Amino acid sequence: MDKLFKAAQVAVNNCLAVKKGESVLVITDHPLRKIGYAFWEAAKEVGAEVMLLEILPRSSNGEEPPDAVAKFMKDFDVLIIPTSKSMSHTKARRDACEGKSRCVTLPGILEDTMERTLNADYHEIAKRSIKVAEIVSRGKTAKVTTPAGTNISMNIEGRTCEADTGLVHKPGDFSNLPAGEAYIAPVEGTANGIIVVDGSMVGKVKKPIRIVVKNGFATDIIGDESASQLEKMLEPFGQPARNVAELGIGTNHKAQIVGSVLEDEKVMGTVHMALGDNQSMGGNVSVPSHLDGILLKPSLWIDDKKIMEDGVLKI
Repeated sequence: MDKLFKAAQVAVNNCLAVKKGESVLVITDHPLRKIGYAFWEAAKEVGAEVMLLEILPRSSNGEEPPDAVAKFMKDFDVLIIPTSKSMSHTKARRDACEGKSRCVTLPGILEDTMERTLNADYHEIAKRSIKVAEIVSRGKTAKVTTPAGTNISMNIEGRTCEADTGLVHKPGDFSNLPAGEAYIAPVEGTANGIIVVDGSMVGKVKKPIRIVVKNGFATDIIGDESASQLEKMLEPFGQPARNVAELGIGTNHKAQIVGSVLEDEKVMGTVHMALGDNQSMGGNVSVPSHLDGILLKPSLWIDDKKIMEDGVLKI
């Protein structure tokens, strides 16, 4: 059996628990057409009323789909969205989940990632993610340091840390696939320090990207071509795209750093910090850009409790 189809089957049956007769919409674009089709086949096999819709690739992560597609999405029990740019942080996705849809997004997923990580034990990943999320949700402040030079602290009081479990069984549930993280939106304007991205951000980084953060915004981005590329990606969206949007903790033991943020941010023992939109995680900044940077071997304090030391979870 084709490995891609087998991985799609696992997602359809275990992660989404699609039942016979449910309405399923697969939204894809040209670069991920093959993956979109594997999901269509897997949903068809369980007897779902499944449709495949190909849109034009968006120009940035978080850019909205066409209006007609946004309206159409609300009519389905299940949404499966493998697209080259992320639709996770779009109003269209949030509105569909506020209706009755349960949804997984797989932005930029590589075939290798799909074959390798979708057969992980998501019940184990869910348990770990929920445990981390509970600890972080109770905290007031977070601080991250890394051997590469990250040293940043932020206020997280009053914000909820969400667990990305990969188990999307109830109306309104949402997850990335592969899943495996706990994530929170720091309070706007409170993050201060240095972020040194040494894992991946705009692909794998050869030379770390050094980001200076003042009062919640990235003020300086220093490094080689990855840094200039990042600057170029942020530029069209102005100041909101520089907002420190997310603190995330990877919890998937099967994920590896491959240069695709979707998988990289889930790697167990990493922390990621994102710039841009945080509305999907309870924040107040809405901008059609959300870019994650992965930090290797981090130590993480929630208040004065160290929950990760040099990339090892202490819980």
